[in-house]
Order: sequence, then C-alpha cells, then structure tokens
Amino acid sequence: MALTLEYSITNLKVKDEVNADGDTLTNAVVQTYWKVQGTDPEGNTSDWSGATPFTAANVPAGSFTAFESLEEATVVGWVTAVVEADAGYKAHILEQLQRQIDETLITDAEMPWAEDVTPPLPDDAPGAEDPAPAGE
Repeated sequence: MALTLEYSITNLKVKDEVNADGDTLTNAVVQTYWKVQGTDPEGNTSDWSGATPFTAANVPAGSFTAFESLEEATVVGWVTAVVEADAGYKAHILEQLQRQIDETLITDAEMPWAEDVTPPLPDDAPGAEDPAPAGE
C-alpha cells in the first residue's frame, strides 16, 4: 500500500561554520528535526519524527543561503534528498508509518461464542418475582 508523505521541519540548530575555502558562513544549519506524515489511500494517517545533521563545509560562500532567508520548503528539500538517497532508511520510515496506521485499525472484538448475559433484575424491580416468605 503506497503512502503519500508530507514533511515539515520542527526545529533547526545553527552555528558559524568555516567552509573549504576558509569563508565563515554565519548561522549555517547543522542539525534539522523534522516530522513526516504518511497518508494511505483511505485517508488514514500516522506521523514519524526524525533528525538529520548537515554541514556547510563544502558549500561555497556564493551558494550559501543566509539563515534569515531560508524557507521551510528548502530545508524539507535537503531532508528528503537525504531520505531518498538511502533506500534502507526510507524503507524503515515507511514501515514505521504503515505499522502505526495498521495499529489504529485494530479494534477489540467481542468473542462470538460469548453468551449474552443479561444481569438479573433486583428483587424490588418491577417484573421481579416476589420471593417466597420465609418458612414456606
């Protein structure tokens, strides 16, 4: 069963990082925290959280996006590129999402062989038989 995935970024960690050219890149994203929601064709959903580290060591200063200019879609793109590049990791995420959906579809069931036990009426309830007087 195929799941539709929707990623969102929940937190970022940054630090000043020196790239391979010796340039200091201010507030470079070095850690991402994210959530992915999986939705099956019937509309059932589940969430899974992950964390992905990054480095700006190989990012040229001219290609660096200032932290203040980042958009969520850009960071989601970084994360999904990492997930998509690792088939085992993506399979693990999909398995976890599907397992959670499957668990929500499991319900308790009354056993078919169980008798319908109706509790007895209290002695003073309408329709209850009058007890026989003592000594009869």
